[in-house]
Amino acid sequence: MEILAFSILLLPLLSSLVTLFFLRKHGNVAALLSVATAGGILVFASYLIFSNGGEDFAWDANWLTLSNWELRFGFLIDGPARLLLFVVAFVGLLIHIFSLGYMDDDTAKSRYFGGLSIFMFSMLGITLADNLIMIFVFWELVGFSSYLLISHYFTTEEAANASKKAFIVNRIGDFGFLIGIVLTYWIFGTVNLKELSDLASFDPSLTSTALCLALACGFIGKSAQFPLHVWLPDAMAGPTPVSALIHAATMVAAGIYLLVRIDFLFTDQALSLLGLAGSGMGLYAGFCAFVQRDIKKILAYSTLSQLGYMTAAFGLGMPGIAMFHLMTHAFFKALMFLGSGSVIHACHHEQDIFNYGGLRKKMPITALTFLIGVLAISGVNFLSGYFSKDAILLGAYNSNMPVFVLLYAGAILTALYMFRLYFITFEGEARSKYAKQAHESASLMTAPLIILALLSVIGGYHGLYPFSLIGSSLSDLELVAKMPNHLWMIVLGTFAWVSGCIAAKLLYSKVDQSDPLETKAPAFYRLCSSKLYFDEVYALYVKRVQDPWARFLEVLELLFVSGLMVRGSAGLAALFALLAKTFYVGRIHAYAFWFILGTLGFLAYASGLFGN
Repeated sequence: MEILAFSILLLPLLSSLVTLFFLRKHGNVAALLSVATAGGILVFASYLIFSNGGEDFAWDANWLTLSNWELRFGFLIDGPARLLLFVVAFVGLLIHIFSLGYMDDDTAKSRYFGGLSIFMFSMLGITLADNLIMIFVFWELVGFSSYLLISHYFTTEEAANASKKAFIVNRIGDFGFLIGIVLTYWIFGTVNLKELSDLASFDPSLTSTALCLALACGFIGKSAQFPLHVWLPDAMAGPTPVSALIHAATMVAAGIYLLVRIDFLFTDQALSLLGLAGSGMGLYAGFCAFVQRDIKKILAYSTLSQLGYMTAAFGLGMPGIAMFHLMTHAFFKALMFLGSGSVIHACHHEQDIFNYGGLRKKMPITALTFLIGVLAISGVNFLSGYFSKDAILLGAYNSNMPVFVLLYAGAILTALYMFRLYFITFEGEARSKYAKQAHESASLMTAPLIILALLSVIGGYHGLYPFSLIGSSLSDLELVAKMPNHLWMIVLGTFAWVSGCIAAKLLYSKVDQSDPLETKAPAFYRLCSSKLYFDEVYALYVKRVQDPWARFLEVLELLFVSGLMVRGSAGLAALFALLAKTFYVGRIHAYAFWFILGTLGFLAYASGLFGN
């Protein structure tokens, strides 16, 4: 089992190294190598998931020894790890295949596929890790590979700024995560997940809300939750398959996976806070998505909303349901991101949905599969999203009414803006020359869409999955099945998607190149477009507080650390030279003034007024 785990982990690393050293000018070979590696990962992952009969597997070995402190490297293959491993391996392979068509004419194809391999290595490391420090190492590598992939089109200002923003914002969350890891080791004396679980069960007083919130900072950054959510919409500047893999199916889901990994450390107060924060994010992101024009940014805010649902499920004490929704969401959101990529590719990289229209007739496979994704995320009865989203809503309805109200309002908004996206993009008449010239994408791009559409239909039927894959979610699914008010929730859920669909049809079935909401409700439109001014507030803070403070610290460092402490007497002389330099102003009367002042000082010293 450990050989399998090492094989899964090292395959993408070897692929990226071969690409870096030997295939930088051979894009097609690098692409085929990366896809073959993704296929190998799926084969090994499938064997690892299903060969042990659903039993947990743990292995570790000494990694680093410093005095009396030992850091171990190991694998923990339990229920959540098997489920995320399946999502990363399976969806990752489909996105690699889609990329063959989408990136066919890209001149930097080697760099792109090498970056995908680095990301797969990093994400698999998080999935298999058995301790918090090992998770943190791969956590940072995920941030690094995300930076590389978002900045793929680095010659554009948008991509360059977006990659830096994502990197910096994630470091803020990761710093809090690191503090949480240090506190965990200080309190428990270990960072091994199984040992932490045993200690927390034996002595619950060791846990604290402060510790939970520090560890949750990593989740807040990586899963783009309040208040560190601002990087995800901007990250859509990267290639569309990157958005599907990193910002829909896997990387942003790593934050939820982290919470589930350490759920035994969370206090009731921390869970309640996460439940409210997640439900609030679900509603906030819905309002932001409702007025977006960029097809990928609509899907990005939709991802924020669905991550809010997963967070709320975790906060309600249903981590298994959170993981179940993570899986179904990976299917239908990857489907819609890849569908948007098919549209963007066919329309010469146009991303404004008001410049589309009429694409259902020109791109029937893309349109049909995209519609299935819209139906699934909207919670249409008996599709995958219906089972996972409605389970969260039912749990909230029976245990926390404020969370339910926020989540239900978010569900109505989800149906409204997703059907808005579908009607504007695929129905009506073409509103630009690119939409008129569009045609269906190649089979390399449509085949993954069909597979993901099938999973978006049947992926919610947990009875279809073997216990090895779905076992970690079964207890929570059975708990929800025993809850009351199922019929009432079916009625409310149906009302949510039907009302959203009808409202979107009335508002957006016939549009031109302007948003009708902007003229019918301008104040509401401006409020949603503002995104509550988070970006502006952060920019003001950086400009007025952070930058001046950084410059002040830089001066102190140059004068006292680099100058006096490091350079000693030379630094002292340089300091006096720097002060004296300010006296050289190029004016004779200024020099006369300093001469007179110096002469008076010398006379005062000579006369004994001061000194010995």
